[in-house]
Amino acid sequence: MKTLPISRYRFFQKLQPLSLLKKITGKSVTGCLQVFSTSGSWSIYMDEGKLIYACYSEQMFEPLYRNLQRLSQQVSTLPYGIKDQLQAIFETGIENQAIPNPDYLAICWLVNQKYISSSQAAVLIEQLALEVLESFLNLEEGSYEFIPESFLDDMPKFCHLNVRLLVERCQTPQGGAVYRQTSLSTQSHPSQLFQINQLQPKAKTTPRLPITNAYKPPASSINTNQYRGQQTIQPPVNKKVYTIFCIDDSPAVLNLIKSYLDEQVFSVIGVTDSLKALMQIVRIKPDIILLDISMPNLDGYELCSLLRKHSHFKNTPVIMVSEKVGFLDRAKAKMVRASGYLTKPFTQGDLLKVIFQHIV
Repeated sequence: MKTLPISRYRFFQKLQPLSLLKKITGKSVTGCLQVFSTSGSWSIYMDEGKLIYACYSEQMFEPLYRNLQRLSQQVSTLPYGIKDQLQAIFETGIENQAIPNPDYLAICWLVNQKYISSSQAAVLIEQLALEVLESFLNLEEGSYEFIPESFLDDMPKFCHLNVRLLVERCQTPQGGAVYRQTSLSTQSHPSQLFQINQLQPKAKTTPRLPITNAYKPPASSINTNQYRGQQTIQPPVNKKVYTIFCIDDSPAVLNLIKSYLDEQVFSVIGVTDSLKALMQIVRIKPDIILLDISMPNLDGYELCSLLRKHSHFKNTPVIMVSEKVGFLDRAKAKMVRASGYLTKPFTQGDLLKVIFQHIV
């Protein structure tokens, strides 16, 4: 079990999970509800009153692996050993690097690698939300806070779930468990939900409503050998390794970036000379460029401006990297059409977030 700061224990009180959920289902509510107890913490992410993700700190990856295993029985694009691959990329060293929500990054990566579709990711998130809410509704004591800005703000959103309907499903005797046992490939697509924003305790006479409209997977994703009790594992579809071009006059920074990015997903090229980097970028044509602003001879603003004049790099993501965080620096970056801004010193989570914002 993870240790909570002593300050969090001091504010433990009796909680009413339903009341907390009511507070975050308004149309204008966006952010993350974080609830802490002696057993762990819950994070419920909202976007305009709809749930976009939920996780429990003590069971962040196991529910994901369990549902992926269930999904792999129906979808041939999920390869054998995907759990080991995700563990190597997203679980190794996460405690030291403190990456927020590496489980959500893992789902983004699965979609990006075309192991699963966006619709299947939406169903997967719905399954995980049911499990998280089931445990959350049983919470009796703890502390909580609502954070308007969260790690998921600029990440891809795969679904917007109706909290009230999810709670109704959880409150139905064995409803959540039965729902999760249903084939993931035949479940409904959760991105088109009933627009019911007020959360209320379920009455005994309330009929069970479907959470979403029916979703049917493409025929190509269904294994034709299932009736024989076999599963045909197809090779990954268009799996891509992204080329990340990094320009920084500090070799230590370049080495840090390389250590943060897994070689199974990213090919990292580091250059310390901005003049030489320009020609290499034109030749290599990377997928994303990390560009230090304070460079001798040709600074980051000038290099970005030159790249934007080249027809091939008009839309290539260029991320400005600097210790400066002032308004003027951000304005300059916007003037040369930089795609984003990464402030030094940055964590592995900061780096992965800005990259996934622009490649997914």
